[in-house]
Amino acid sequence: KMDLHDKEILPGEILPVVIIGNGPSGICLSYLLSGYTPYLSPEASHPNPLLHSKLGEHPHLSLLEQDLEYLCEGLEGRSSNPVAVLFDSLLLPDSDFGLDHTSPLEWRYEPERAIPHLVLGKGPPGGAWHAMEGSMLTLSLANWMELPGLKLKDWMREKRRSVRNDRATPAEIASYYQHYVSQMSLEQSFACGTTVTSVTRQPGNQEGSPPCWRVMGLQRREGEELGDGSFVSEEVPFSLLAHNVVLATGTHDIPARLGVEGESLPFVCHSFWELEAAISRGELDQSSDPVLVVGAGLTAADAVLAAHHLNTPVYHAFRRSVTDPGLIFNQLPKLLYPEYHKVHQMMTQQQYRPSPPPQDHAQNHNDHSSSSSPLSPSSLSPSFSTTSSSPSSYPGYLSFPRYRVVAFRPDQKCVLESDSGQRTVVQVSKALVLIGAHPNLTFLDDNGRPLGINPEEPITCRRNPIEVNPFTNNVVAADGPGMYAMGPLVGENFVRFLKGGALAIASDLAKRQREGGGSGDGDLTTDRLMDRWVDRQLTTQTEA
Repeated sequence: KMDLHDKEILPGEILPVVIIGNGPSGICLSYLLSGYTPYLSPEASHPNPLLHSKLGEHPHLSLLEQDLEYLCEGLEGRSSNPVAVLFDSLLLPDSDFGLDHTSPLEWRYEPERAIPHLVLGKGPPGGAWHAMEGSMLTLSLANWMELPGLKLKDWMREKRRSVRNDRATPAEIASYYQHYVSQMSLEQSFACGTTVTSVTRQPGNQEGSPPCWRVMGLQRREGEELGDGSFVSEEVPFSLLAHNVVLATGTHDIPARLGVEGESLPFVCHSFWELEAAISRGELDQSSDPVLVVGAGLTAADAVLAAHHLNTPVYHAFRRSVTDPGLIFNQLPKLLYPEYHKVHQMMTQQQYRPSPPPQDHAQNHNDHSSSSSPLSPSSLSPSFSTTSSSPSSYPGYLSFPRYRVVAFRPDQKCVLESDSGQRTVVQVSKALVLIGAHPNLTFLDDNGRPLGINPEEPITCRRNPIEVNPFTNNVVAADGPGMYAMGPLVGENFVRFLKGGALAIASDLAKRQREGGGSGDGDLTTDRLMDRWVDRQLTTQTEA
């Protein structure tokens, strides 16, 4: 782990690249910037004949020197990002069909291509994976989570005696990412324990220093040792200049809120681990009042499964209809995700059907009244038999498609309202609001809003990602050249696809370096900086 104190290298010295975020996005980009270069293997073939023939046109060129836009034409896949689909199909050909076709790429280590860079992150390499739920299986097949050059399956086989299936737990994935950084000798580019507080455009000056980015923040450092062997940690400010800055912070920082009355009441939670904690304290079992899960993403599905596993009844409310193509369950291959398919089946087959009112007129009048008015007894705590399929295949589960939460009440009642305005009150033991998360971009002007596709709205992974050029990942609305974004910030949620962002950025940086504009005064800076880096790494190693 590196100290930034040796890092404000010399006054006025400008780093070629600073990457903010040390999760899989930052790690993968660091790998590509450290001289690991993908080529088409001479004897390889690709199952897509068109892509195969395009790759054969310049077999001597690395992927970083090829025209990505040309290679992407006509490719289709599960990401809307063209380079992500390209790189994915080269790393894992045909994996959507569960096939294990060998990748046609071969990786060569070419240190002369390396671009000096620094990866900043709050915790150890692996980012949010270290904070995720320990026991759950990850959504993706293990090989979808892996980074180039180190097979996750092989690594897992060494770690545990039997690999039950192709899925891994978040704890295993986090430890794989940490191991990857040391196995690929990337540590010298990682500064952990750092929190970035501001990124601003710095104008050029009279001394001939070009305009660049200033990155400021705090680094946690172990200070003096106390008598009991523990250390006092202190936060030391740092300031860096960079020609290029990459936003790779992910979006797991701040859970999204509904913004409704009563959302801060103690029975309302906003993270899966709060449910896990309640379970481990023995607060939930089959005699509990139902748990209300709000949201229709994968974390919400995990919560449904966890409660269902304890035989705790579940109410499940979400805004979309069960057939909405935007619903993540409608995008997952059923064979590979049997448990998520089961949740989707429950959502579809066990929908709440309000019992018809005795007098239409009276009921309608009631529907549109305010939430404080008395509700007809029939709409209070719906019974679990009110489903569309008469024999209940999953007892104790009821879905509320196209419903929203209007309010949470102190007596642990929740008011739900359907698209058509019909209200229902449910009695619950806990409510889990799992509707995604917002990134923490407080280090950018106005929390990064001006960079979003819709500059009026906050940045979110699904609804309003940062707008980038699809082939270079350059941020369209940045204050100057050399700002990139990747991963969940640009709407790329799966590790499988965020590798494409790393390829796009590395390829653009390599191109700018070849044209002599990558780092202000051309390659001279990079060479000089590289020498100093090597000097400093040698001195650090000899001291160690």
